[in-house]
Amino acid sequence: MTTPPRTLCSHLPSAAPGTAVTLEGWVHRRRELARITFVVLRDRSGFAQVVLPAGTAVPPEETTVRVTGTATANEQAPGGVEVTGAVLEPLTEPAETSPAELWRPSLDVSLPTLLDHAPVLWRHPAQRARWQLAAASLRGFRSTLDGLGFTEVTTPKVVGTATESGANVFPVDWFGRPAYLAQSPQFYKQQLVGVFERVYEVGPVFRAEPHDTVRHLAEYRSLDVELGSVRDHREVLTVLRDVLAGMVEAAASEEAAVASTGASLPVVPNEVPVFHFADALALAGAPADEPDLAPEHERALGAWALAEHGSDFLAVEGYPMANRPFYTHPWTGDRPGTGAEAPAKWSNSFDLLFRGLELVTGGQRLHRASDYERAIRARGEDPAAYDAYLQAFRHGMPPHGGFAIGLERWVGRLVGAANIREVTLFPRDLNRLSP
Repeated sequence: MTTPPRTLCSHLPSAAPGTAVTLEGWVHRRRELARITFVVLRDRSGFAQVVLPAGTAVPPEETTVRVTGTATANEQAPGGVEVTGAVLEPLTEPAETSPAELWRPSLDVSLPTLLDHAPVLWRHPAQRARWQLAAASLRGFRSTLDGLGFTEVTTPKVVGTATESGANVFPVDWFGRPAYLAQSPQFYKQQLVGVFERVYEVGPVFRAEPHDTVRHLAEYRSLDVELGSVRDHREVLTVLRDVLAGMVEAAASEEAAVASTGASLPVVPNEVPVFHFADALALAGAPADEPDLAPEHERALGAWALAEHGSDFLAVEGYPMANRPFYTHPWTGDRPGTGAEAPAKWSNSFDLLFRGLELVTGGQRLHRASDYERAIRARGEDPAAYDAYLQAFRHGMPPHGGFAIGLERWVGRLVGAANIREVTLFPRDLNRLSP
């Protein structure tokens, strides 16, 4: 007898009653009754109920099996169809006991247990659904930018100089020469604006910062965007708003994952509320000379945006130039702040807060070679050290800007995770290099 081609669990309801079917997947749960044995089979698409004769040997949960039988209508089965008259064939040795019972509705384990046993515990449907939202968000990110005329690029993750953010880099031995893991694709995506004008990248970035907090990782997925021919950072913010709306729309299409995770998807406003940094400090009750927003300030501003604007998002613009990278464009807005140093004190940059947490950093960049040389010398450095980077600007670059979204922070906020590691497949931080 010829074995029927494989049917996915989600396609079983479409099989005509009496049709021979073959399923493959994991034993999700076993239920042995006096006269009958039920097996719930799980595959990438969902679940199916399999009916076996009483006394049939069924391997432990999580063993991979092949099941061949007959599609039979049953209103109580998932999708209204089950497999009867089934023959079950194990495809591997019996699975070892799982660190948690994956058939239970929720995964009630400690964070260390989740991280130590990630290859197994990510199989739990509710946990797996978290990454389905991440994957959907990536689809929305890409499709939105593709529709706006962007080109996806890939850039090196090993670089020869640690010039962007000082000492917070991971050194590596590159055939006997010193090299570093890239902190961001910033320099490369700017240079590629000179080639494609609009570019984006999805990839890992590495930060050797000794943070051991619920919001920091040493390696995370960065969703980077850079676009040319902008007037200022507000045009960059407009593109960011469209990207976020596309990510939310794509995540919403994963209805089962949204329901399983209890995700709260935001409504992206037509215009994101924008607040100047100086005003943000005052509203958050911070000293006027603070160079950055602390986490408690971000939470206060997030609460204000929700109460006053009904928005989960708030953009804070005009961060002090002293606290922004050298390639940041100075402030050109009509609110220069106060004091003789204004407007040179402020920058055409912004952070986007999502539910009281910094999610995005972006802004307008310098685009003239002479401005870069002055900015680099002001740091006490020689522009010659940046020659490979600066050659693009010496050959003509349009006014441009961009932003970067932290994927794990985004998903963590969607599902209300207490720790960013809960939504990271295999986190890398101050203490963890395995699994």
